[in-house]
This record gives sequence, structure tokens and C-alpha cells, in this order.
Amino acid sequence: MSSERVDYIAPWWAYWLHNFPHINLRFQSIDNSFKPEEENYQQSLIFLGCVAAAGLGLNLLGLAIYLSVLCCCRKEEEEDSKKGNSCCVTWSAVAAGLISCVAVGVGFYGNSETNDGVYQLTYSLYNANHTLGGVDSLVTNTMGSMESGLKQHLARLDEIFATRGDYVQTLHFMQQMADNVIKQLLGLPDLDQAQVDLAAIADQTSYVEYYRWLTYLLLLILDLVICLVACLGLAKQSRWLLTTMMVFGVLTLVLSWASLGADLASAVGTSDFCVAPDKYLMNQTKGLISSDIVHYYVYCSQTLRNPFQQSLTIFQRSLTTMQIQIQGLLQFAVPLFPTAERDLMGIQHLLNSSEASLHQLTALLDCRGLNKDYLDALVGVCYDGVEGLLYLCLFSVLAACAFSAMLCAIPRAWRQIASRERDYDDMDEEDPFNPRARRPGSQSNPNHTNVHSFCSYSSSMGSQSSLPPPAAQAVSNAPVSEYMNQTALFGGNPRYENVPLIGRGSPPPSYSPSMRATYLSMTEDQIRHFGNDFQA
Repeated sequence: MSSERVDYIAPWWAYWLHNFPHINLRFQSIDNSFKPEEENYQQSLIFLGCVAAAGLGLNLLGLAIYLSVLCCCRKEEEEDSKKGNSCCVTWSAVAAGLISCVAVGVGFYGNSETNDGVYQLTYSLYNANHTLGGVDSLVTNTMGSMESGLKQHLARLDEIFATRGDYVQTLHFMQQMADNVIKQLLGLPDLDQAQVDLAAIADQTSYVEYYRWLTYLLLLILDLVICLVACLGLAKQSRWLLTTMMVFGVLTLVLSWASLGADLASAVGTSDFCVAPDKYLMNQTKGLISSDIVHYYVYCSQTLRNPFQQSLTIFQRSLTTMQIQIQGLLQFAVPLFPTAERDLMGIQHLLNSSEASLHQLTALLDCRGLNKDYLDALVGVCYDGVEGLLYLCLFSVLAACAFSAMLCAIPRAWRQIASRERDYDDMDEEDPFNPRARRPGSQSNPNHTNVHSFCSYSSSMGSQSSLPPPAAQAVSNAPVSEYMNQTALFGGNPRYENVPLIGRGSPPPSYSPSMRATYLSMTEDQIRHFGNDFQA
């Protein structure tokens, strides 16, 4: 019999994954045939998970080296280098965010595809289980009616027709036909065990798939939330948010590599099955069901002979013979034995129901129904299922890259925030251009000398009227007085931030403590020249 499959062809990615090296934990190459019950094959799949674990180790080692170099190299940076590092952090965060969004999209698609494939598998298994259950129910009911109901009717008729030997002989012949039907039904394979196994496989597969789908859904949501919160921390320059997201980023990085190992092992194992599913199925049913029967349902070719055809034909002929005998007795025996009509009509009704069961049994035992369920299960697993697993592998790789980039960007951002706060804290408290000098909190020291701000007359030290008037300089203060009067007309407090610096003797805007020291070391002649505007 030909074993070529023209209705199912494994996809190219199944062959690609099937050709992956199969190496056990002793680093020995093994056969890539699907044999999940063998220890060496199980070790080959575990080896793929170990490869993903090695990738995780290298990734963490690279991040540790990067962070060590970043922490050890603490040199003073110039303004240009600071701007360059800021751009590097920005672009790293943007790249991590984009890659993370792409990874989450790919992950959702892969998770949905895998779920669809597994759902099609379980649906086909339940359909096949329903078919086998129907066959078993029809066989059991028909055998029960033949063994109990028919025998009771024949026993009563045997008493009624005791005086007619020809009628009694007809009843014995019908009993032989009934025994022949029972014999043919007993010759059918016991499909009850297969039915139980299919139901158990379908239930267990649905249970595992539900929690697999839910786990990946939570992982995808976690990746998206971590990415968004990390971007929020960078935008708000919050060090505690960045630190928290860095910890969660390491956790998600570990989960991404772990999911990569699990998905890769599952995809390779499933592809090994998809390349030669018929061979594995025949090996699993050996000793339970005849190989001819399995071959008939697996390939379902018109050139293949139905292994049940002979039994069904004998069943049909026996029923037809019994119905002919019953018709003859109804026609000739009932006028002589009216009490026999009830039992003869009961036998006829039983034969009619058995014939209906025979037609249903013939339809259920036809290979087209079970073969369709078999092919649907293969398509669901090998096309949608394996394709979804490949997309989930891609998601794991992209997520690992995204969180690696994020873990590289967060420490630099953390250093920049710390450096900026350190520079802010190092500013001179007595600097009139320091924004903190104008804050109420910065004036809480009672021993602090009040300094007239060069920027505002409306500081927290008092109102404009409480300040001593500046020295009379008609030329230099004329523009200032005019500006202050115009400002007062529009309802605003006169401030010196927007006053032109001409005539004020103000230092340049890029004021630093060293420049202030130079400024305070002015000679008496210079002070008399500029006036009393800068006396503290």
C-alpha cells in the first residue's frame, strides 16, 4: 500500500527546525526522530533550553562588564561630552522603547497563533472522540438488543410454535443469524480505550494551553508596563523610578531568555513530530489497534480497502435474512398462532432499529470523518502552532535586546541626574544669581547676611519700600527708573530681571564663584567709579 501523503505537507519551518542539531547532555549527536519517551531525545530538548540559559549568562555578563566600566570610569566631563552622553541616553531609550513595542506586538500575534493552533488540535481531538464514542455506543446497543431482546422473543415463539417443527427450525435459523451478527460486532476493534485516551489528551492539552496563554499575556503586559514606566522615569528624571525599573528589567530579561528556551525546545520537538506524524501514530497504536486500520484512517485513499467492510457486509446480509424470515412468519404463522404476532412484531422492530444502527455505524467507520479530524489537528499544530512558537521566540529575542538597551541607558541617565544635582548643590549660597537665593527655604538661616539681589527688588527679604534707595546717578539710573515706572503702570512689580544691563554694572550672565571672587576683589577706585550699587 502506498504511504505517500498528497493531502498533508509539513511546512518549511518544520523541516528547518527538524534539522536543528539534536545533542544530548553528554554532547552526543542523536537521531532527530520524534521519540519523546526516550531519555536521549528528552535531553536533546533540554540541551536547547541550556543554550538559552548560556545566552542569558553571556547577556548578564556583558551587562555586568558594562556597568563595571561605567562605574569605574568617573572622570570629569566637559560640557560637550555631557551633551553627547545625553544624546546617547536619549537614543538608547528611544531604541529600547521602539524595540519593546515591536516585541510586544510580535508576542501578541505569536501567542494568538499558538492558541489558535492548540484550539484546533483540541477541537479535532474532541470530534474524533465523539466519533469513536458513537461507534462504541452503536456496537454496544446493537449487541445488547441482539443478546437480550431477540433471545427473549425467540424463546417465547419457540414455546408457541412447539407443535410446528418447520416454524421452530426457522426460529433456530434466526438465532444462528443473530449469533453471527454478534460475532461480527465482537470482531470490530475495541475503540473504547482509544476514546478515553483522546479525551484525556484533549483535556490535558486545553488545561496546559490556558495557563501558557495566560502566562504569556501577563509577560507581555509586564514588558509594556516596564517600558512605559522607564520612559516616565527618564522624562521625570526620577532616580527611584529608574532604579525600580532596572530591577524589573533584569527580571524581565531573565524571563525573556527562559521563554526563549522553552519556546525553542517546544518548536523543535513539535517540528520533529510534524515531519513524520504518521510513523509516530502507528508506533503509538501498535498492540492496541491493527496497523491496517490505522493505515486506513491515516491515509484514507480510495485504493485502500475498508478493513470493516467484510464485517459490515455480513452484518447487513444477516439482518436481511432475518427480516425475510420474519415476513414469512407474519404471513403464514400468525393466522395459525395469533398470539405470536406480538413477539414477531417486536423482532421486526428490533431488526429495523439494528439496520438503522448499521447505516450509522457504516458512516462513522468511514475513513473520511476521522481522517479530516486528523488532518485538521496536524494543520493546527504544525502550521499555526509552530508558527506561533517561532513568533514567540522572536518576541523573546527582541525583548532581551530591548531590555539590554534599557539596562545600559538607565545607569547613564542615573549618573547624569546625580551629577546635575551635585552641581546644583555645589552652587554658592550667597550668589545673587542662584535661584535658591530667592527661595524662602534658602533664607531660613538667621545668621545669613541679607544680600540685595541684582535680579529683583521684590524678593522675599522685603518690599520695595523697605530697601535703601540706591545712590543718585541720574545718567545710569534714568532708563531703570523709566522702566520701573512703566512696569508699575501695568500692575506688575518692578523687577530687575528684564531691565537692560547697561548702567547697572552687572556681571555677565555666566556667573560663577570664581568670577564672583574676582568681582568682590575690586579696588576702592573701581568701587567709587561704579557707585554703591554692589555693596552688600
